[in-house]
Amino acid sequence: MSYSGIYMSSSAMTSRASAVFAAALVCAAALAQTVTPPNETIKVNVRLVNVFATVTDQQGAPLAKLDKKNFEIREDGVPQDIAFFGKENELPLSIVLAVDASLSTKKDLALELESARRFAHSILRPIDAMALYRFAEDVDDLTSFTSDLKRIDRAIQRVRVGSATALYDAVFLASEALEKRQGRKVLVVITDGGDTISSVNYAEALRQAQASEAVVYSIVVVPIEASAGRNTGGEHALIQLSHDTGGKHFYASSAPQLEEVFREIGDELRTQYLLAYYPKQRLSDSDFRHIEVRVTAPTAEGGEAKVRNRSGYYVHK
Repeated sequence: MSYSGIYMSSSAMTSRASAVFAAALVCAAALAQTVTPPNETIKVNVRLVNVFATVTDQQGAPLAKLDKKNFEIREDGVPQDIAFFGKENELPLSIVLAVDASLSTKKDLALELESARRFAHSILRPIDAMALYRFAEDVDDLTSFTSDLKRIDRAIQRVRVGSATALYDAVFLASEALEKRQGRKVLVVITDGGDTISSVNYAEALRQAQASEAVVYSIVVVPIEASAGRNTGGEHALIQLSHDTGGKHFYASSAPQLEEVFREIGDELRTQYLLAYYPKQRLSDSDFRHIEVRVTAPTAEGGEAKVRNRSGYYVHK
């Protein structure tokens, strides 16, 4: 499926919780009905907030054996009670792999696609699924979510070079697709720089990524770090996008570096944690809620662990 322009529905910004959480809400509502007088109407307005966290030591190696007691979470500075705690191997993984096929990537595209193919083969389990997006002057959904590696391989083989770079459109559309998925949601973007033709802007792309709970990993492929032709503004936008969604950005200028980047992403995806909570009383009228996660666990070297998570979420009034 090809998207030229991006006038697609962006109203579905409500976060989807997992079936486990939905069942809990149904039970809560049923209980409320049993204790409410027949002539009295009650309002249930509970929104479970999901936060996926990656925890590493000071060298960046993931920490995989933490428990609920190791985590603290705050919303707008207010401590929250963790209602649900899950580890990576308990949750399905949905990945959108978005590949920049604009004209400027022509030289390195074959390398990027082969690395992406190996990544798919190394990370996907039967319960997981991947979709492949190609973006240039428009955005093409080359395969819908699947765990069938042969389908993914065929989709990778269909990637062709285009002209311009609709990067923000790709982030927006991929995030919109991920919003409908259950479990962990990840967007991996491979590009050589900034946007040149998108219909949506950076802020709209970021908001949709945050609404979908997608964790964004940005891989910037640069042949020469000091190249005058680099789009440093676009790179900084990708860095911020990754940071605000709890992901990470990488630079790669060779085949071995690209392979190492995909290996590191794979290691992180196998060691993520899910923290979910029902927000307590809000202290701010802002439609954006800031989230802070703290980890109380020393590393093997005796230093403090580092945690990455999305910076917050939007309240839909």
